[in-house]
Amino acid sequence: MRNVYLVTALAVVLLVSVLGLRGTVFTAPPMDVFPEWAFPGMKRQSKYKPQASSKLFADGRADRPLPAGVVAANYGPLGRPLQSDSHLLSGKLADGSFARGFPESIEVNRQFLEQGRERYSIYCAPCHGALGDGNGITKSYGMGATPTYHDERLREIAEGEILNTILHGKGNMLSYADKLTIEESWAVIAYVRALQLAQHASPADVPAAHKPSLGIK
Repeated sequence: MRNVYLVTALAVVLLVSVLGLRGTVFTAPPMDVFPEWAFPGMKRQSKYKPQASSKLFADGRADRPLPAGVVAANYGPLGRPLQSDSHLLSGKLADGSFARGFPESIEVNRQFLEQGRERYSIYCAPCHGALGDGNGITKSYGMGATPTYHDERLREIAEGEILNTILHGKGNMLSYADKLTIEESWAVIAYVRALQLAQHASPADVPAAHKPSLGIK
């Protein structure tokens, strides 16, 4: 019988611990079972709270005015620059439509494409495939709805809309804003365009200087 009482008491304590105080708002700090000397300076460190009073400053306020000449930080969430270039940062124009082409601040060259190829291989190829045809490794594990970049709709889509998909995700694809910087995202877009061109290029797309070496008139 004694064991029954003990088990019942333990069950009640556990039940109250898990469910009994859920949603309760406490106005006093929780009971401290550890002595102050055990964690000096950790739990009771001095600090000012927003909009609190202070005896240190003459005006009695903890909040301090900005120093003269201070310049605001130029980086926002996820380390992204706070700029006014909507084309660069969101892929959209001032009217809210998706921008075509690359921002003026982006120089598309071989190094930029190499960066895009590297990031594409890490983050995109597992689903979209090395050729951008949707035949990535995930397809063999049941993900059969990955689109190919080579259909007409995605070849005609605006570059800004591709950036929007990278930043915010679409369908089964999650956002990659926490994995790719803005510049890396544009590099991936440039590489996607290179993959598309590689599959749908014509002799007219070859620069005149390279046509003789390829036997193109």
